[in-house]
Amino acid sequence: MSAPKKLFIKTYGCQMNVYDSERMAEALGGQGYVETKSADDADMILLNTCHIREKAAEKVYSELGRLKKLKIAKPDLKIGVAGCVAQAEGEEIMRRQPAVDLVVGPQSYHRLPEMEDQIRKGNKALDTDFPEEDKFEALKNRPKAKRGPTAFLTVQEGCDKFCAFCVVPYTRGAEVSRPADRILTEARELVERGVREITLLGQNVNAYHGAGASGDLTLAQLIWELDKIDGLQRIRFTTSHTNDMSDDLIEAHGTCAKLMPYLHLPVQSGSDKILKRMNRNHTADGYLRVVEKIRAARPDILLSGDFIVGFPEETEADFQATLDLIEEVKYGTAYSFKYSTRPGTPAAERPQVEEAEASERLQRLQALLTRQQREIQTSMVGREVGVLLEKTGRLAGQMVGKSDYLHSVHVGDCDRAVGELARVRIVSSSTNSLAGELIR
Repeated sequence: MSAPKKLFIKTYGCQMNVYDSERMAEALGGQGYVETKSADDADMILLNTCHIREKAAEKVYSELGRLKKLKIAKPDLKIGVAGCVAQAEGEEIMRRQPAVDLVVGPQSYHRLPEMEDQIRKGNKALDTDFPEEDKFEALKNRPKAKRGPTAFLTVQEGCDKFCAFCVVPYTRGAEVSRPADRILTEARELVERGVREITLLGQNVNAYHGAGASGDLTLAQLIWELDKIDGLQRIRFTTSHTNDMSDDLIEAHGTCAKLMPYLHLPVQSGSDKILKRMNRNHTADGYLRVVEKIRAARPDILLSGDFIVGFPEETEADFQATLDLIEEVKYGTAYSFKYSTRPGTPAAERPQVEEAEASERLQRLQALLTRQQREIQTSMVGREVGVLLEKTGRLAGQMVGKSDYLHSVHVGDCDRAVGELARVRIVSSSTNSLAGELIR
């Protein structure tokens, strides 16, 4: 019997790409590939790319330049580019870097086995279509091997919002929701393999409207179906849009014990003028009213956000409105970026804010967010929380896991196993994590 071929996948960007990379590895498993953690001994290398960050395509080309040298030393090595940069750049990737054998978009990776057949025969393989068939239905059932206690599960893809700064509608396509029965089947299989926490993924996950036995289900209704699965202890979801935070979903945060008290709810700006120019289709006050309703349902919920500074035409007054909104909401964590142009998006053609000014605003905004994060983490000291233990720590007897609020918690003198849900008292806070002790 021949030795298995080795597959190395480098994943960029969001949690959905992490999920997609897992499914790519599973799809190629049928072709005789097993994953390796080293590109140097791989027979195939896949770059699963993200187009959200600045100069994403150029970073991929830079990585391909390094991999070309590896291929010169190992001529049989196959190199592929997947994900959103693959969708956006298409055959241009092969033109600029002939060492690439395969380019596949995020909606077509279920076709990887057929594409691998093509490149094994010496041909190039390109597929950036938006196929009519359901890629999830086309993928084989997930293998039954034991896995870690947490998992991502994609329930919705694509976006119909067309924010002026974003390429997702062009790289992931229109909003599509997976049928509920297929999601529930995959969730049960994950639980059978040892998963105790599932994070539901979607570009606009709370716009979910998947087919059910008696009509389409909302995300809240899907969560209640997942709540019935024995052995599943925690449910999360990301990323949400303000306009899709329905009343039943807000209510679920207060009534579903398995739904964790953490919500990522991007706003991007606190200025109504900028929100309108971004095509967000809500106001700052509308966002704050949603936050108010969420906190009424679940007072202890930890909120996370996204912010873009230096968006075209942003003034100091617009930026100050963002700081004011942050002061009012108080975020436990957040992601913040300077605006950078994405070719083909409406905002790319507008007057840009000076780079130095945008950088200075980002520093001020991040200083405020960091202060809020530290204050909220400090407020956790002395509290009792649930911690799902995920791995051993660096110190003897230490375990590391995530709290109900998604804080990383280091638990000392811990005699529990990976996958257990422990009650922990928080004893201290550091920059990006908490320390705790078991409540015995």
